[in-house]
Amino acid sequence: SVDAAQVNALMAQGAVALDIRDKEEHDADHLAGSLHVSRGKLEMNIEGLIPDLSTMVLCYCNANNRGALSANTLCQMGYSNVRYIAGGLKAYRAIV
Repeated sequence: SVDAAQVNALMAQGAVALDIRDKEEHDADHLAGSLHVSRGKLEMNIEGLIPDLSTMVLCYCNANNRGALSANTLCQMGYSNVRYIAGGLKAYRAIV
């Protein structure tokens, strides 16, 4: 995992924030500049969004569960630099 306080600095260095929540959740609020693919479509759509397997990807949901599961899935798919944002969007919003 990565602490929510580190997210802005990591994104400034080229990390991609990946919102894996449902479309309605994403539409209501999301990290500026993040990509969106719902957890249910992750395996089908991620390679089109992030083709470089070495890209630092920061998966997030509202808290931890879907973000952590998605990070694990991406690692299994060959992505080598994947983390999830500890506490998700709620933790991020609590510090910014």
